[in-house]
Amino acid sequence: MSIDTIPEPAATEIPIPVIDFAGFDDGEGPKAKEIADAFLAACRDAGFAYIVNHGFDEDLRKEMFGWSKKFFDLPKEVKMKAPHPVEGWWHRGYSAVGRSIAVQKSHNATRDEVEAFKKTAKHLDCKESFEYGKEDHPRTPNLIIPDEDLPGFRDALQRYFAEGRKLQLRVMKALALALPDIEPNFFEIRLLHYPPLATAELRSGEKGRIGEHTDFGSGTLLFQDDTGGLEVEDRNTPRLFHQARPMKGAVIFNIGDFLQRWSNDTLKSTLHRVRCPPDFTGDITPARYSIPYFFKADADRVIDCLPGTFGPDKPKKYEPVSVFSYIAARLNAAY
Repeated sequence: MSIDTIPEPAATEIPIPVIDFAGFDDGEGPKAKEIADAFLAACRDAGFAYIVNHGFDEDLRKEMFGWSKKFFDLPKEVKMKAPHPVEGWWHRGYSAVGRSIAVQKSHNATRDEVEAFKKTAKHLDCKESFEYGKEDHPRTPNLIIPDEDLPGFRDALQRYFAEGRKLQLRVMKALALALPDIEPNFFEIRLLHYPPLATAELRSGEKGRIGEHTDFGSGTLLFQDDTGGLEVEDRNTPRLFHQARPMKGAVIFNIGDFLQRWSNDTLKSTLHRVRCPPDFTGDITPARYSIPYFFKADADRVIDCLPGTFGPDKPKKYEPVSVFSYIAARLNAAY
């Protein structure tokens, strides 16, 4: 069998629930509890949800995708004026293609275990990224290229960050109606660019966009372009992946590993990956852009399972953990 005829593993249409946030407002309206219950059920049953009527500024969303393309179109030497630091936990700045890999490892894996995995991995992820967080953060300050290289870029990031914060608070308010002690207080934007690749290389597994992984924070809000390729594992059938096609006007939300831990497995993260869209027939799979907005608990906290998620009939599955040490270990594994 030649490389051109190796079949793509089946990826069917995904049964991701669609949750309409119209009428949720600040969580106090007459429809708020109904919406929150539907959202919690989606997170519990699928780990993913499309959210529509979410209130995010559509013009700003389109503008930020434009800025993302402008940034990644810059020469590499310009982008490298703000390189991601050697330390994985300082998750800021630009990472070139091959700089990171999705490592599905527990937070207490040793460095040797992680390095052994990287050496045996079939390929590094064929993507480049740019990380941005809260301005003037004392532990992880932002790293941005000089203004003269891309005038207006920092301002756009600041505006998008603030708008994402409003959406994140609305989403977490919905979850908090069921899990009242959730208080994420650490956020970051990632601009992602998956360069064009030969379709045959993607289908054969010779190269990949991003491998199977779960997000390791509390949750992720994802806007994606129209290219497609995001796939999510079926909760009831391991190794069966479904397409998570772009949906006009929707943002995708998914549960992260830390919220799974925090909720004592009441909510669970779900494996996902980015591959060649199964129905694409061209020789070159086009570039893909996406903008995830990640949120986590305050890095200085020690987190234990939330009250109400454990008891005599449901013991705690996780010991208390330092947020910073957990997140730092996961990021250090990826970089």
